[in-house]
Amino acid sequence: MGIRNMTHPNLVVFDVQANSKEQVIQQLISNLYKEGYIVSEQAFLEKVLQREEISPTGLEKGLAIPHGKSSTVKKAVFAVARLRTPLNDWPSIDPSNKVQLVFLIAIPENEAGTTHLKILSELSTNLMREGYLDRLMAAATPEQFLNLLDIEKVTEPVVDQEFTKTVIAVTACATGIAHTYMAAEALEQAGRDLGVLVLVEKQGANGIEDQLSPEVIKKADAVIFATDIAPKQKERFFGMPFVQTRVAEPLRKGKEMIQKALNNPDGVVEGVESADVITTSSGGGFFREAVQAVMTGISYMIPVIVAAGLMMGIAKLGAMPFGLVNELGDPKYATHPNELFVILHYLDMFGGLIFKFMYPIFAAFVAYSLADRVGLVSGFIGGAFAGGLHYTFWAVEGGIPSGFLGALILGLTAGYVSRFLNQKIQLSKNLQAMKPMLIIPAISVLAIFFLNFYIVDPVFGGLNVILRNWIESAAGTGDVILAAIIASATAFDLGGPINKAAGAIAIGLAADHVYPLTARVLAIVIPPIGIGLATVIDKYIVGRRVFPEDLRIAGNTSLLLGFIAISEGAIPFMLRNPLITIPINIIGAILGSATAVVLGAVQWLPLPAIWGWPMVENLWAYLVGLLVGVGFIALTNIFVRFSILKKKETQA
Repeated sequence: MGIRNMTHPNLVVFDVQANSKEQVIQQLISNLYKEGYIVSEQAFLEKVLQREEISPTGLEKGLAIPHGKSSTVKKAVFAVARLRTPLNDWPSIDPSNKVQLVFLIAIPENEAGTTHLKILSELSTNLMREGYLDRLMAAATPEQFLNLLDIEKVTEPVVDQEFTKTVIAVTACATGIAHTYMAAEALEQAGRDLGVLVLVEKQGANGIEDQLSPEVIKKADAVIFATDIAPKQKERFFGMPFVQTRVAEPLRKGKEMIQKALNNPDGVVEGVESADVITTSSGGGFFREAVQAVMTGISYMIPVIVAAGLMMGIAKLGAMPFGLVNELGDPKYATHPNELFVILHYLDMFGGLIFKFMYPIFAAFVAYSLADRVGLVSGFIGGAFAGGLHYTFWAVEGGIPSGFLGALILGLTAGYVSRFLNQKIQLSKNLQAMKPMLIIPAISVLAIFFLNFYIVDPVFGGLNVILRNWIESAAGTGDVILAAIIASATAFDLGGPINKAAGAIAIGLAADHVYPLTARVLAIVIPPIGIGLATVIDKYIVGRRVFPEDLRIAGNTSLLLGFIAISEGAIPFMLRNPLITIPINIIGAILGSATAVVLGAVQWLPLPAIWGWPMVENLWAYLVGLLVGVGFIALTNIFVRFSILKKKETQA
């Protein structure tokens, strides 16, 4: 099978008129769909655009190779567009690259080791070879273009070239095609030009190819990791000088990287595994690096939230027929003669316990993304501080945890401090083990302690006191104003310290029969149900999806947890886009609560979950308020996020 058999004449188009990268990609995907190679245009487009965020797919000499891996792809294939007018703004490894020839590679999910992928890797390698691209650009017709794809390059025999140094390398991109092989070819060619033997292990969609043997590794002088994902079996290179960079960098800086690895490496490999996505200084600056770290933390936190909510939901649903939903936490059920009540009690407690690990897991993996394994300990401890676990052990009553903002600050700090220490502390080989096992954890944990003790806890504790006083001072105002204040504070941080402060005041007012809990209970359920509904609308109605796949999954969980009054299900959305999510949550909670109060809904009991709704006076008014708040959050999220996406596409 030749390269030309991996595509179709209808997938090769010339004289394409396009004003942006997105237009080119969309047209090629549309062609793939029309020819029956993919099931869903939108789903595959999302995968390709996600890959675009990792590193540039524009290369040099007018070439770009966007690609994506998706379950919507039936068979590995590529489509080609030759543009009438070159695009100057396609992000490329060569800043001056004017893209005119675009290969879009589509790869089925979980496909590896097939002939198709080997041929696609051959195409990627050929595109790096002298003269190959020029011949394709000169083709007069699509048919001639296809014939040129399989023109075999005549390799000149290697003449007794002597190599004084040996550099080994690992290349790997997120999809495992194109950049993985092109980077390998670029490094090997650069090595020949420098008189350095370069041996490259490709960790692509076909698994590990040309795997470096222990003997080769032992004899090598340095190693280059040109990867956008964690290199597999990195511990094999323990003690070797290394350079870490993104997979596209060798295409324009191959010689510089080899020289840097030999003369001025980034450090020495310490035998630890890297984070899921490599974030180096070349990856777009501090802000982008921090955002990637937060996204990594969220991805690990979501299963914790799901597991906790599931345990508590099962327990409460099981207790509903017996009218024990709000009594399950009572210690008397731990020794109740009815074994079912004992199980439900501990299952409810178990879910609450899992929730306490939400922030430690989040902060730990934020730090892990920045500093690899050495950041885990201090990140986990920072998250424990943010969740208030230290107050439990210190027996401090009334302690105010810093919540998700504290977890964010402490997780990032733990990562950057650990990474700084790992890079700057240099020890002899005999003492290397002390650095990750003793020195870095000790110093980074101490830094987290002082940061939390003197800044994070006092700042957010102070904000909480201010809010508490503000709510108390508003107790004499009108019903709608007080409802708005309580609702906004409740919805602000989704179960965090400000939410709890609002709850303490609201419950106190209700206990004194001063003001009912209507606004409070509605503001607990409106944000998670609203954001969950937004992901459902996004999935089934909107043509261009505005939520990434992981948040759509989290949205289903948030929707279900909202009905049982667990607002934490919406936290991943707040952490990913706080400037969008928090204001919309607050406004939606205010609108819903105020509507219910004005229409006459009254709830004196702290029962926000669905089983508490029948106890509301004027339930119809309560449900109308719920629909108003939920509808506002769902539709506004869709509108705002869609507008932002369109603006980005226009600017691109």
